[in-house]
Amino acid sequence: MSDRYPVHTAETAPDKAAAPIEQATAAFGFLPNLIGIMAQSPALAEAYLSLSDIFQSKTGFDAAEQHVVLLTVSRYHECHYCMAAHTTTAGMVGVDATVVEAIRNDQPIDDPRLEALRQLTRDMVDRRGWPSEATQQRFFDAGYEPSQLFDVLVGIAQKTLSNYTNHLADTPVDEPMQGNAWTPPSA
Repeated sequence: MSDRYPVHTAETAPDKAAAPIEQATAAFGFLPNLIGIMAQSPALAEAYLSLSDIFQSKTGFDAAEQHVVLLTVSRYHECHYCMAAHTTTAGMVGVDATVVEAIRNDQPIDDPRLEALRQLTRDMVDRRGWPSEATQQRFFDAGYEPSQLFDVLVGIAQKTLSNYTNHLADTPVDEPMQGNAWTPPSA
């Protein structure tokens, strides 16, 4: 983190960031450092929170599947902040700890359906939107619908915004998430 990318509070953020700051504080019970940094660009903060809400409430994924997508993208991008954040929130919504640990360690998930989702998500990011036909077929064979392939894009977009923000700002992990800190293998 640098002076260039301060972690804003409700008092220091630009006026146009008031709504995203209020939304994040209401959702989490505190203002996450990520949103404090994003507040420098109210458009970014609003876009991130809007995509987050859409991904959670309008896609065809349950909580475990959503976290598979979010953690897989964050793992691929080596985002220390989002790995800690989504490990914490996955635990809060009851995602099996072995699923989270597999993703954190870049290992296959024992559940074949979730593994197909992890592979599809990783292939989408790695191949810049051109997942292999074999990966797509595994995804569909696991019981997913074509609409859900497009839903993965919403999660990728959401995490790309936050992962890249955290890369630029070296966002400090919030106190409630520090027990789930993660260090990228390339660090």
